[in-house]
Amino acid sequence: MTRAVWPGTPFPLGATYDGSGTNFALFSEHAERVELCLFDGDGHEEERVRLVERTALNWHCYLPDVGPGQRYAYRVHGEWAPEQGLRFNASKLLLDPYAKAIDGAIDAGNPSTLPYVPNGVDADLHVDTEDNTSAMPRCVVVDGSFDWEGDDVHRPRTPWHETVIYEVHVKGFTIANPDVREDLRGTYAGLASDAAIAHLKSLGITAVELLPIHHIADEGFLHDRNLTNYWGYSTIGYLAPHALYAATGRRGEQVLEFKGMVKALHRAGIEVILDVVYNHTAEGNHLGPMLGFKGIDNTSYYRLMPDSPRYYMDFTGTGNSLNPVHPSVLRLIMDSLRYWADVCHVDGFRFDLASALAREFYDVDRLSAFFDIIHQDPLLSQVKLIAEPWDVGPGGYQVGNFPILWSEWNGIYRDTMRDFWRGATGVSEFASRFGGSSDLYERDGKRPFASVNFVTAHDGFTLRDLVSFNSKHNEANGEENRDGTDDNRSWNCGTEGVTDDVEVNALRARQQRNFLATLLLSQGVPMLLGGDELSRSQHGNNNAWCQDNELSWFDWDVDDSERALLDFARRLIALRREHPIFRRTRFFTGAGKDLPDVWWMRPDGRKMTQRDWRNPEARAIGVFLNGDEVRMTTPRGEEVEDDSFLLLFNAHYDPLTFRMPARRFGVRWELVLSTAQPALSDGPSRAAREELEVESRSIALLRRIA
Repeated sequence: MTRAVWPGTPFPLGATYDGSGTNFALFSEHAERVELCLFDGDGHEEERVRLVERTALNWHCYLPDVGPGQRYAYRVHGEWAPEQGLRFNASKLLLDPYAKAIDGAIDAGNPSTLPYVPNGVDADLHVDTEDNTSAMPRCVVVDGSFDWEGDDVHRPRTPWHETVIYEVHVKGFTIANPDVREDLRGTYAGLASDAAIAHLKSLGITAVELLPIHHIADEGFLHDRNLTNYWGYSTIGYLAPHALYAATGRRGEQVLEFKGMVKALHRAGIEVILDVVYNHTAEGNHLGPMLGFKGIDNTSYYRLMPDSPRYYMDFTGTGNSLNPVHPSVLRLIMDSLRYWADVCHVDGFRFDLASALAREFYDVDRLSAFFDIIHQDPLLSQVKLIAEPWDVGPGGYQVGNFPILWSEWNGIYRDTMRDFWRGATGVSEFASRFGGSSDLYERDGKRPFASVNFVTAHDGFTLRDLVSFNSKHNEANGEENRDGTDDNRSWNCGTEGVTDDVEVNALRARQQRNFLATLLLSQGVPMLLGGDELSRSQHGNNNAWCQDNELSWFDWDVDDSERALLDFARRLIALRREHPIFRRTRFFTGAGKDLPDVWWMRPDGRKMTQRDWRNPEARAIGVFLNGDEVRMTTPRGEEVEDDSFLLLFNAHYDPLTFRMPARRFGVRWELVLSTAQPALSDGPSRAAREELEVESRSIALLRRIA
């Protein structure tokens, strides 16, 4: 039987089911011929359909009676001339860049994924004609319909200043959780389970920031080490949820399961932010595999070296850089973002190595087309936009330089707080970061929530390891501990020189509380690394990107000390939620009606002087936060002034005596939280100018009661 093939339309790109058939459209500017390959349920190729229609550089056709569940891929014909950047190879089955679902993993260890013969010097110049079908998954036609049950109206839409982010891996969060049904562990459905949501709700976070869930492909060298790309910063499908995180199936069911997860989290009041990797793909450099983009149109999708297009420009450290300067590549990025935000109801995005996207030609450009098109988009301009404001290229460190509407991972905050609590920096820089980093953001008209504050993230030590190790221990990664960063801001974070084991353990626990308290009481948006509240350890591995095992997974068998840390984190987040003084919408000015909105003091209770600020040896400081300048709403709906608080920070290795400030700041103060006494709930009070001893390397928080 000869299949009916209709011309179809060039847009939308990808495979679009309309209830009667499916339109297929693929962009390729330089291809000579395109074939659509259709597969049966067992993965056998049934038919090849030549796409003869080409409009606006898009090859397209419409197939009646082809619908959801149909598996497909492409073969693209053209010239093999790597010296010119052309790498067409019709022997290789290629994934659709616009696929909404991909049915499984790529066999990274199969040499047929390479488009060249790996035979030594200049290997990539010699085309390989071995068919790679056995190594490749298939794309899947999906039905986009889904019952959101009113989610459009009831999405959380948490204001930025009320946001508390929890960075977490879909699989690692629940794969070992005994309270999650066994068949759902490590999946989208597992994250949507009652047990998972109960933990997030009890902690008090308002958003999960998921490590990459776009469909990924492992690097070949990992296969040789029996490792996988656990973090997922190796995208091959920008519109497809990673199939291996699905419990319900891989023939399109993963799309429904992902949407169901979003709906469940929204019902719990939790937003979903995706970590997205639009700066590079899984295909690597000129010696990497051919999985999709490289064989569809290498010269369009990638930034190639201008004087030697055989090679790739690499601003990412992964071998290639996607080319957002090309309009069709920029369209792919924007179509992907709109799909996740509109069709899948995602609430925001964290852009990996975002500086790479801002490079128009070479330099980072704040007015690049990427920013312009997002800012004018009525949908994307209103979601949460977070930049990782650096890449590995020249001039790539751009903290504080992203445009309005953007928040940023504040790496300076991380470095400063680590330095302060290990006793390696003075109080001036600490105060700037604690106050919201106005020096980085205020000049552009931004608010404190432009700063996404963090002490730890997926990339680096966990909080427990930060205070426990002097150096990295990445031996399990198979690179002789050469990978990862030499984190000179760990140094046991202040425990060096302490020899008694009991005292060391107590100090490490206190330092974890110090970091949590500093983070959650700072101005800006706090981001907590998932598992830090449980004192999760990776045994000193600060680059566990390839460790899909117990080293990276959450251990839910917690002991008393870990449970105590969890309770402490809950208290801190509750304090932040209940008191808007800790999440102001504007930067401190030092002014106020009767008292300044913020007032920094020495341990003797006197105002900090310029000489004090310049003292590099200062390790202790206090700050008065004026609640009279901030309004809050009571449970009865009444608007009242917030409480005023006094925070005393002692990063010195000895206890220090602080004196309460003068009577005009408050007649009496009640100790409500101490990192040295984590179980304290109703502490002693102090009158104006009375003394309070603050334990070495600890924080005391007092509330004005009169």
